[in-house]
Amino acid sequence: MPALFHRATSGLSTIPPPAALAGAGASAESGIPTFRGAGGLWRSFPPEALATPQAFARRPSLVWEFYSWRREVVAACRPNRAHHALAALERRLAADGRGASFTLITQNVDRLHKAAGSSHIIELHGSIWDVCRAGRGGRKASRCWEDRTQPLCPALAGRGAPDGDASPAADIPLGLLPHDAEGHLLRPGVVWFNEQLDPSVLAAAEEATASCDLFITAGTSAVVYPAAGFAQSAAANGATVAEFNLEATPHASFCKFAFQGRAGDLLPAAFGVEAEVEAAMRAQQAAYQQGAVGKGSSALAGSDSQL
Repeated sequence: MPALFHRATSGLSTIPPPAALAGAGASAESGIPTFRGAGGLWRSFPPEALATPQAFARRPSLVWEFYSWRREVVAACRPNRAHHALAALERRLAADGRGASFTLITQNVDRLHKAAGSSHIIELHGSIWDVCRAGRGGRKASRCWEDRTQPLCPALAGRGAPDGDASPAADIPLGLLPHDAEGHLLRPGVVWFNEQLDPSVLAAAEEATASCDLFITAGTSAVVYPAAGFAQSAAANGATVAEFNLEATPHASFCKFAFQGRAGDLLPAAFGVEAEVEAAMRAQQAAYQQGAVGKGSSALAGSDSQL
């Protein structure tokens, strides 16, 4: 039972503090899809036709419609109990003075961990809310910045439905797609297939993994590298590894704890933060009922896909 994990780990040193890796399973409980719509792949396109620099260079309109639809979906979703449990663990460690910080590494691009109140987050794949200038071949040509305007440009209004027209004839003209104030074409700021992770982001994740004494994985299948290697690296450095996932993963051979089930069901009891999580969920519900939807604010705590 997760409560056994809480009791067994309560005496572990937290200096250096624990680290966690959250994957797509953590956000799936909020209703976040990866690249699949109700009828299967979005407009029947495989990932490499939507989430690569080459795809953007070929058909920027198609890629922007896909991401505009995804942004709409994410904007309507709320943090779930898994997000709030990780945020509550961070706050509890800080309040107890047991460690300077708790590092949360995430493969997700929705920023729901931030909305739940987590503050020390490493986003491996960036965020769906970020944009940047598009360069040659669809590559990034500038730093990324957050822009939650939805839709990002008038031409994307009402576009992006999974059952929409996917023919090239229906593409939005290039000049009507999102551009910055200086007229540069913009692209989503996420890390796509065929792109390297930001070296500084990867280095920070590797440092947190190597220095922790407890490494938690939540909602990740442990098959997408380099994130899939973090738990094994932590174990090799002497950390206790605990896995929370719907199904067993290749991590099982070196995990001291392995729990199967929904992260939102398991993590609150595992961390001993059930009361805090339920209070956060009630506060969140009240805030959303008052119209505070999509603010991405940590006030709501007290918003394995690389698409």
